[in-house]
Amino acid sequence: MSVRNAKKLPMEELAPYLFAMPDAGQVLDPRTLFSVEQPIELEVGFGKGAFLVEAVPAHPERNYLGIEIDRALTLYVATRIAKRKLPNVKVASGDAGRLLSQHLPEQSLDAVHVYFPDPWWKKKHRKRRVFNEVFALHAARVIRPGGMLYLATDVAEYFQVMLTVMAGRPEFVPVHVGREEQANDPTQAATNFEKKARREGRPVWRGRFERNATSVITNQHSLNEMLDRVTEENRHDETQWGQDVGKEILPD
Repeated sequence: MSVRNAKKLPMEELAPYLFAMPDAGQVLDPRTLFSVEQPIELEVGFGKGAFLVEAVPAHPERNYLGIEIDRALTLYVATRIAKRKLPNVKVASGDAGRLLSQHLPEQSLDAVHVYFPDPWWKKKHRKRRVFNEVFALHAARVIRPGGMLYLATDVAEYFQVMLTVMAGRPEFVPVHVGREEQANDPTQAATNFEKKARREGRPVWRGRFERNATSVITNQHSLNEMLDRVTEENRHDETQWGQDVGKEILPD
């Protein structure tokens, strides 16, 4: 069954779990979206919602936002959230780059999660990639000092790009950067793409970066070392992508 054919709840039942993208020129204070004021985290491109559905109930002390370009996926995930009556999450359909660059105030988020973004394999399409220099610039603006930027992909070449971008952002300190052959943290909520990569035996590249209170470059040597390693492994890894592993059953 496809997402577009999956049964969705009526809009009046989904409304408490949705937020609207602001109009041009408007600023959205994310604190106004929740009844309880607590740290706010944003997932960019939540897909079928596996991360949110796992992370949100596990962390009632945090509020979560999700942004997804595909409206059908947004309504599907809103239905999953509504069925669970999760009060600390809201999702929207729209462009994540625009949300960060135009609508969120400075230092309004405690974390941004970017997991398994579309690699846009063809070179002529790579300008569509969500994670780039501009995205990292605005992530640095909206994440408060001490907050985190989480990145993950199963595409070594894309991770190489991510590290190159982050090497140019002195606002962030690399806390953990590396290749995982298997899940290292059983408490870490996993996306559908990560679960698929694990099933197929493909490694996952993951990075955690802490927002500096200043723009002083630290730990740059370790980041450059990892970039060299990823570059070398990318020459030898043939990342399997888009293989038909059978129809997936959509989670409720």
